[in-house]
Amino acid sequence: MSAAPSKPRFEHPDSGLISVEEARARILSALRPLEVETVPIAQAHGRVAGADLEARLNHPPDAVSAMDGYALRAEDARTMPARLRKIGVSRAGERFKGRLTPGACIRIFTGAVVPEGADTIALQEDSEESGEEVVIAEVPPRGRFIRKAGMDFSVGQLLVPAGRAIGARDLGLLASAGHGEVPVRRRPRVAILSTGDELVAPGSVPGPDQIVGSNGIALAAAVRSWGAEAVEIGIASDETRAIAEAADRARGADILITSGGASVGDHDLVQAGIAERGFQPDFWRIAMRPGKPLMFGRIGELPVLGVPGNPVSALVCAMLFLRPALRKMLGMAETQPQFERARLTVALGQNDKREEYGRGRLERGADGTLLVTPFRAQDSAMQALLAHADCLIRRAPHAPAAAEGEEVEVIRLDLVEGGF
Repeated sequence: MSAAPSKPRFEHPDSGLISVEEARARILSALRPLEVETVPIAQAHGRVAGADLEARLNHPPDAVSAMDGYALRAEDARTMPARLRKIGVSRAGERFKGRLTPGACIRIFTGAVVPEGADTIALQEDSEESGEEVVIAEVPPRGRFIRKAGMDFSVGQLLVPAGRAIGARDLGLLASAGHGEVPVRRRPRVAILSTGDELVAPGSVPGPDQIVGSNGIALAAAVRSWGAEAVEIGIASDETRAIAEAADRARGADILITSGGASVGDHDLVQAGIAERGFQPDFWRIAMRPGKPLMFGRIGELPVLGVPGNPVSALVCAMLFLRPALRKMLGMAETQPQFERARLTVALGQNDKREEYGRGRLERGADGTLLVTPFRAQDSAMQALLAHADCLIRRAPHAPAAAEGEEVEVIRLDLVEGGF
């Protein structure tokens, strides 16, 4: 991804609403990285390094040959062809034991330790062996096909910095460097609660006035892809007691995520329900579309993030607020969403007073320029549009109309949804 452009601080004139940036800052400031635990290296894939990981071994441990051929002394091959006597063989895993003597050579294979006294590798295709004599027609420059000890990495060299998600390439590197166990940040435990009388579990047949609750399954999948453990604690009805009892099931979690009922109204009972368990709100409305009724606060030491019940709003809010929160808990250096610049293929009208995240398609122009096409419909109830989108298009509050070809900021959904 290209470097993120500078991000302006979007202010909002309505004192009842806070900006997206301020909301994210408040959430992040309330969180701390989780403790470090040690796991076997085979279980470290996808975990976040809890400390700087340095090489414990040199690699390669000795000078080794990069090619099949013959190890010799350069001074024995000053004139071509050189005629040398073969006195042994060096294979990977079974080195030649002894020192190379003047006028001699050692048959050597790729990855084998270079014998003491040798400083040159003659390639197999430039040599001809007859009995104990080897005739060499051409010799490369001294040291060309010799990999020096520690050429790849040496003891004490930093290989994986703290706060980095450990991938397959990192695991191979760490294993080669002598690590059998790896210190990693504990995975955050995320309790996920859906609320609403109208909701039934996925796979159920909804009755009159009911719909299938999809937020729990979608948020759990997102949480797992962001390196955390999802603890689904079910669906609570729109009753303060039911919500309070559901919050009890979040004990032991590192953060509670609720969907639905995050705003203030006659049927929005989440705050009232968790207030019975001591909930202290920080904020509950932000200047953003979709996602205005975003709530954050604490039940004792448990952070609570309430996202809207609308499935599109819930996932967009999760991408912009929950993912950064989890990255903070995992001790990752970069917590802010990363944006790219793309050129509009169509014009956009003036934005209103809320920061907007519209769905769109991305493609590459003939010249390699990243192009974005906003979807015509942006209703937050349309889940299919989010599933088919490549990106979210960010527009500042009161952004003026944008012409075709003008650049806008986009956040790629594959990079946000598909991993850390």
